Amino acid sequence: MATETFNGLNQTMADPKSPGSLVEYRVEDGLAILELNNAPANTYSYEMFRAMDEAILRARMDEEAYVIVIRGKGDKFFSAGADIAMLQRVTPRFKYYFCLHANETLNRLEQTPKLVIAALNGHTVGGGLEIALACDIRIARKDAGRIGLPEVALGVLPGTGGTQRLTRILPKNKAIELMVEGRVYSFEEALEWGIINYIYEGNPQDYWEEVCDYARQFCPPNKASKAVGLIKRSVQSGAEVDFNSGLAIERELQQQLFQSDDAKLGLAAYTNKTMANFTGK
Repeated sequence: MATETFNGLNQTMADPKSPGSLVEYRVEDGLAILELNNAPANTYSYEMFRAMDEAILRARMDEEAYVIVIRGKGDKFFSAGADIAMLQRVTPRFKYYFCLHANETLNRLEQTPKLVIAALNGHTVGGGLEIALACDIRIARKDAGRIGLPEVALGVLPGTGGTQRLTRILPKNKAIELMVEGRVYSFEEALEWGIINYIYEGNPQDYWEEVCDYARQFCPPNKASKAVGLIKRSVQSGAEVDFNSGLAIERELQQQLFQSDDAKLGLAAYTNKTMANFTGK
């Protein structure tokens, strides 16, 4: 481990590849699994976000990984958000740069051209929900916890993307309501509002296996993973610009896919009335 001091705070930088790190990284059957590991509530610090940033970059470059899945270690918390004790110790300047780096990390996650699935295996509150909102698909485990952005109770706002990403999912008035009331709500309510995509039943192990089964459908040979990733990029980037600029993004990404091996396989399979075995290339 390497140690550095930033603005008076001693930060131990964990290697995300090591088993004891704050963000564990592994690849299984085409899935890059990022596991938030800071018992008991998987709260995050600058240290954890440095580890997460490294893990996101590693997953982006990993040719064996086609889909990214993020989960919390254990069965009780996906993440309870920022480490409040850490925030109490540091200066306002450090807090600003901490939020800036968190924004940059989650933007990188959101723009990575691989599908990102958040497995909400426990309570998902505050910054934990902000991490999940930067993912493309959110799957919760039934009765495993609550979800929400309660930062107003601390006298602050959801400061790592929550005010912006929640407003892009919900009507503006509903997003404001949930954040100013600061309550946490059930996964069923979140499903009804479109904050999460699915709720899976079962014990923690069965739930996790079902999440992985769902994620693997987007890996070769089942689907053209490059097309899946560029659909995600077209939506994420196109939604932030005017319509004609969004169409331009779409055309450029489509051109990349027209040149891919998987597009040739898919078009040929359709013509020959066979099933394509995609390669991810």
